Formats: sequence, C-alpha cells, structure tokens
Amino acid sequence: MNESANLAQVLALPSHSHHHSHQYFQVVIGLQGQTEFDIQGQANLVGPGQGCLVPASADHAFTGVGRNQILVINLADTQHASLQTKIELLFEHQSYFKLANQSQVLVNALCQEMLTKPQDTMLAEACANTLLCVLQNHLAQSKQHQAKVTRLQMEHIDRYIQQHLQQKITVAQLAGCVFLAESQFHLLFRQQTGLTPHQYLLRKRFNAAKQLLATPQLSIEQISHRCGFASQSSFTSAFSTF
Repeated sequence: MNESANLAQVLALPSHSHHHSHQYFQVVIGLQGQTEFDIQGQANLVGPGQGCLVPASADHAFTGVGRNQILVINLADTQHASLQTKIELLFEHQSYFKLANQSQVLVNALCQEMLTKPQDTMLAEACANTLLCVLQNHLAQSKQHQAKVTRLQMEHIDRYIQQHLQQKITVAQLAGCVFLAESQFHLLFRQQTGLTPHQYLLRKRFNAAKQLLATPQLSIEQISHRCGFASQSSFTSAFSTF
C-alpha cells in the first residue's frame, strides 16, 4: 500500500502477499470481504467492522482474501502536540479491534462520501480526523469493558472456530471474538474451561474430523483439509495421540 500520509482511502488488497514497513502510523478497517494481516508476527483476519493498528516502522504483511475492500487511514507525525499525543495513545492499544454497530454505520457512510470524490483531499482528511476520534472513543470503551469481563461468551468463540475451521486460527483471533486482550483472554479461558485455547481448538478440530470420518465420500486428505490441519500426515499423527 503506497498511500500518501495524512489521507484516508478506500481500496482493495491483491490476493498475493505484500510485506513492508513505513514511517507513519496506519489504521485499517474492513469494509467488505476479508483481508489477512500479520503485524510483527501477530496475525489475524480483518472482516467488515474489524480493523487493525499498524505502528510506525512496524514490519507487517497483508493479503486480500477474494473480493475485499478496506479503509486505510494514514497518520503521519504532526506539529500539533495534542493530536500527536492522541495518535500515540491510540497505538498503545492491541493491534486488532472490532467496532460497535453504530461506529460501523458511520464508517460506511464516510467511505461512501470518499468514493464519490476520491480526489478531494480535504474530504479525506476530514473523514480521517472524524474516524480517529470514533476509534479512540471505541477503544476507551473497550478497555473499560475488558476490565469488567469475568466470564467468556463461549458461543461467540465456538461460532468463530466453526466458521474458520479450515484456516489457521490464532489465540489473538479468538480473543478478538470477545473483544479482549490476548493475555486476559488466555487467563480467563484456562480458568473457565480447564484447557488452553490451543487444546480447546485442537479438540474442536478432532470432533469435526470424527464426524467427517463417517462420510465415506471423503478421503483422509479432504477431511484433514476441512478440519484445518496442515497436511494429511500432521492430521494422522495428531489424531493418533489424541
């Protein structure tokens, strides 16, 4: 992505992976489809209403998954001390987030305005400033929410696992389902289930595989792929020790 700093832009990412870093902060918000980001080794899928924060000079990779559309907001260093402080505070939060429904409506409305006038830099800057304020408010509320959470909503986690069973699923992605930081999520998950997130995910994959093994039309290779194992050999090896 080679956008000019201090601008907001709506675009689609290519299906082949890119990897780079840049000197400005960057906010990415999903609008349509899915994109995959890896920010300094922390990977996650970004769908509609979800987003990520890319710190300045941070190595990151990104890939579009099929038809996709994202909003990119570039935030360069500024001479305005108050704005610079807000930007730095914003990027102290976790890398991935999900916006509330009302914030998503506002984001989509602003993006439609930018799409009608893609060369209007004043409009792009105004939208970027508005969205920066919205995101700061959202993350502040999210932080308060995290402090109050004492029990995980497992139905949200199970739904995410079911929808992405064929893909690699990270602890950060599962934590994002319930809007928690990874460290807090891991602790609550272990207390509530008696398992680590990895153990729980593996059990879900095996249970799905057991059901598919009763389907004679599917080969072991097809089953291992559908259940998210890297290969047939990794599936059979893991299954034999489960």
